[in-house]
Amino acid sequence: MLFLLLFGIALVFTIQSHSYHKSKFINSANFLSGGVYNSINNVSAYFDLKSQNQKLSEENSRLNQLLTNQQIDTSHIAVDSTLKLKYKYLSANVIRNSYNLSNNFLLINKGLNDSIKQDFGVRSPLGIVGIVDAVSGNYATVISILNTKSKISAQLKKTNHFGSLTWNGISPNIIQLTDVEKIAPVKAGDTIITSGRSSIFPKGIPIGTVINSKLDASENFHEINVKLFNDMTNLEHVYIIENTDKKEIETLLESTHE
Repeated sequence: MLFLLLFGIALVFTIQSHSYHKSKFINSANFLSGGVYNSINNVSAYFDLKSQNQKLSEENSRLNQLLTNQQIDTSHIAVDSTLKLKYKYLSANVIRNSYNLSNNFLLINKGLNDSIKQDFGVRSPLGIVGIVDAVSGNYATVISILNTKSKISAQLKKTNHFGSLTWNGISPNIIQLTDVEKIAPVKAGDTIITSGRSSIFPKGIPIGTVINSKLDASENFHEINVKLFNDMTNLEHVYIIENTDKKEIETLLESTHE
């Protein structure tokens, strides 16, 4: 014990009195402490992934909002609340999802307390997901595009020919675009997007690509099979879309019909 004590004192004196030994000691200490802190940081970062993913989801929601409304945020900090944005985006998580029934629904963790209402659109980073149906305080159900009662306006990206996006209840990866005029040039690989002809979805949200098409029984319209960009069996983060002009549009249409 006495030897170890004297050896330690000798080391301290040597390190303090010789710059070379001192620099080596500091470098070694920094290496060890750096490794420890790096390991701690890696562990902390792992357990913070959920929080970071939520922040990224919210940032993507903000960017989607800006892109859809073709606004530029010059401050690089936050969206100016005085801007009149036609479409607002809010991020949410899918906590329940059915895809093997004929009429499928999703459950998301946002509701009335988050200003979510019926008929708001829902999309993922890869494409459309569905339309909000019923809403409670903290949750909402979404009619999936994999629902035989769902009907959404969509079009060929390269032209203005549009039709109705429906589902035949067979494959969760393939959806149908019907009522497209037969004069429309349709080829395998063509991209299908939302048409913007409803008050729910803005124009240009990706849906999928054409697999094949045929004329319907009347031979006046295309029936198109579309391969979805979304994997509807594996959804987690989604964005809820609010059209702030929706009420005005519907009121005008109602008065026109009357």
